[in-house]
Amino acid sequence: MDFTLPAIVATLATTFLLLITFIYNLVFHKGSTQKPPEAGGTWPIIGHLHLLAAPRATFKILADMADKYGPIFRIRLGTKQVLVVSDSRIAKECFTTNDRALAGRPKALTSEIIGYNYAMFGMCPYGEYWRHVRKVVVLQLLSNRRREALMRVWESGVRSFAQDIYRSWLRDKNESEDVKLDMKELFGEVVMDVTMQTLFGQQYEEEGSRTVVRTASRLFNLLGVPVVGDYLPWLRWLDIGGHEKTLKETAKRMDSIAEGWLQEHKRKRNTKSKEEEDFMDGLINSFHGDGDHKDIPNDFDADTIVKSTCMGMLFAGTDTTTITLTWALSLILNHSSVLEKIRAELDIHVGRKRHVNHLDLNNLIYLQAVVKETLRLYTPGPLLLPHECIDDCVVNGYNIQKGTRLLVNVSMIHRDPDIWSDPNVFRPERFLNEYKDIDVRGNHFELIPFGSGRRVCPAISLALQVMELVLACLIHDFDLKRISNEPIDMIEMVGMTNRKATPLHVFLTPRLPSHLYN
Repeated sequence: MDFTLPAIVATLATTFLLLITFIYNLVFHKGSTQKPPEAGGTWPIIGHLHLLAAPRATFKILADMADKYGPIFRIRLGTKQVLVVSDSRIAKECFTTNDRALAGRPKALTSEIIGYNYAMFGMCPYGEYWRHVRKVVVLQLLSNRRREALMRVWESGVRSFAQDIYRSWLRDKNESEDVKLDMKELFGEVVMDVTMQTLFGQQYEEEGSRTVVRTASRLFNLLGVPVVGDYLPWLRWLDIGGHEKTLKETAKRMDSIAEGWLQEHKRKRNTKSKEEEDFMDGLINSFHGDGDHKDIPNDFDADTIVKSTCMGMLFAGTDTTTITLTWALSLILNHSSVLEKIRAELDIHVGRKRHVNHLDLNNLIYLQAVVKETLRLYTPGPLLLPHECIDDCVVNGYNIQKGTRLLVNVSMIHRDPDIWSDPNVFRPERFLNEYKDIDVRGNHFELIPFGSGRRVCPAISLALQVMELVLACLIHDFDLKRISNEPIDMIEMVGMTNRKATPLHVFLTPRLPSHLYN
């Protein structure tokens, strides 16, 4: 037995915490029938944290728990109460009747450090600041007028993407005229390239841009790592695993680049036409302008708002778009009949004498159904970003206390056999027939890959158009096939987002006259 002073202090502290936990459970949990059922297997102090530490995706662990405890249940992660919802009807109640009460965002180490102390509007608390920044974002990036201009930028970027692939084919083609490419990597490059141009006016090839790409990749990996200090705040000072140190180093690199771009934009302010302005220019005009700045909530200074908002849009758009494109092409190549139907639709509405443009997308009904079905089966965020209850409310007849966190398992909702026929089967035709009236914009709770309610993703229309344009261009311009007779694997990574674990190698040959690639 170790009777050193540190050991005695640790023993006393543990005993004290166990006693507090016992009293808390005795007082607040005993015999309450108005609270949702709590999952079994809880441990003192840490609650259910150990159950989520398994080497499986969290949404799959919670789905197994829902099968046992029902479509609404509670878990306890350290000191935090968490409500888990896996049913479309209950999700609708959360995002309609209780939309405001559940509009909060929980505090987290990542949101604090990477999110500029909660300045990123996707991570910040619900309130005046969030409403104001969201309004500016919609105006500067997501309005119909701005989206039309952005789609022309995307057209140009996707055309360059096709030209690069064609040059790779000329250089590397084999005897059968095929060239092998990793489309997972190429999707990531084109999405990052065009997004960087629209947000910052930066080219992907520039060194600063490449550093952002590496930093963003590191960030996405960090986001998927559970942080003990988020659930047991008194242990944060230990920085178990060095997570906080790594987060701070990553945030510092990210901010240094963003600050450089911000100062460059300020120096060039008023030298660009409206057509030449990027998103950062628009934010600078909004938050540094003489007319509007008086109305800005004083939570943060204008520079912090501009940098955090730009970086938030970068992180929100690039990873999820790349993930969806990768899964979509994997599914298409595993279902040859789907590929043939997309090609036929493109040949009818576009032909082979020109490239696809964004105006063609309205006619590509089958391709739209393919994207919908991909989002149903392989939602990039299988768990919606956590919400937090900012006022006591009632969900499905249960009392939910202020401070409770909400996790909505949309992956389980999207495969609910009570809603979807053959829920695990990739069948885009369902959205042309029995499910044709269901959209992904947060209005139909059977399919909410972008969330719903007031914290729904504001960039749904842009994201859908971008994904449809990239897929349409690739399938229209090139013949694609698997590199073997074996189906492409559909192995998912463990993390916050639902990424494909392995590369997506395909064989590819040009499909159009050679002069169209010049």
